[in-house]
Amino acid sequence: MKSSNFKGCFFLVTAFMLCLAVRSQLTSGFYSATCPNLLQIVRSQVMMAIKAETRMAASLLRLHFHDCFVNGCDASILLDGDQSEKFALPNLNSARGFEVVDAIKAAVESACSGVVSCADILAIAARDSVLLSGGPTWKVLLGRRDALIPNKAQANVSLPSPFDNLTAIINKFAAVGLNDITDVVSLSGGHTIGLAKCSTFSNRLFNFSGNGSPDSTLDTSMLSDLQALCPVNGDGNKTTVLDRNSVDLFDNNYFQNLLTGKGLLGSDQILFSSDQAISTTKSLVQIYSGNQPLFFSDFANSMIRMGNITPLTGTSGQIRKNCRVVNS
Repeated sequence: MKSSNFKGCFFLVTAFMLCLAVRSQLTSGFYSATCPNLLQIVRSQVMMAIKAETRMAASLLRLHFHDCFVNGCDASILLDGDQSEKFALPNLNSARGFEVVDAIKAAVESACSGVVSCADILAIAARDSVLLSGGPTWKVLLGRRDALIPNKAQANVSLPSPFDNLTAIINKFAAVGLNDITDVVSLSGGHTIGLAKCSTFSNRLFNFSGNGSPDSTLDTSMLSDLQALCPVNGDGNKTTVLDRNSVDLFDNNYFQNLLTGKGLLGSDQILFSSDQAISTTKSLVQIYSGNQPLFFSDFANSMIRMGNITPLTGTSGQIRKNCRVVNS
């Protein structure tokens, strides 16, 4: 009798744990019953934001990226306060689009109060930003919950920098579970839209690596344009397009630029021109430059993998009512 009861209890506990495991997994239909119009609501808000400012597509995509690389995709980048990730060096006066996220959250809350996480809103908004810019689409897996605290210190060390060498970039991707070179190259292709400040690439223009000369991998005509835009001791906040000759369209022109030395950021051009690239990223850059459908497919799959970086699920974290602050 005791043995039978023990087996019964064991079965129930095991079944319960399996149920929790299944429920904690991200699924594309997570809100189908609790907020059935979620995707339409987010799409409408993102569309309005991009119509008002085309650059916002790149900003929303970058927010999701910078969120996921710090403690996983948990909307910690949206939290305000003294220790906000917004004040970390990679985000300071750089990460943007927070007001758009506020507007999306308000629209979602109006339809489905206290149901949808800010982390999931970021994931959907990133996908819609790519799609509305001419890029691929994918089924966004949902069910994330929101962090209770930011991690400014981690943001300072985890996020890839435009000044990193290729080994450092690959290692930072690997540290969050993105181990495939495909993830590094395809997600870097997100720079096919958006702008960058002079401060992020001016090190390439005059005295690269302290040698008194510009970066030799930079196209000479592009170098002249950039030196005029970003003179020595000039305004580091001036901006220019990341993807020369294809400003707002999500396409594979970014990779074509790398083949001709027209990558804006050093961290972009090294995917093709550095010594480390020969055995790692160079061949994929060449492939993507001539095969946009493959780039689109790999980018979509890498975005799904990135969206799965240690999400909070189940009873972890919370569903923040206001993306900037934890619930009282």
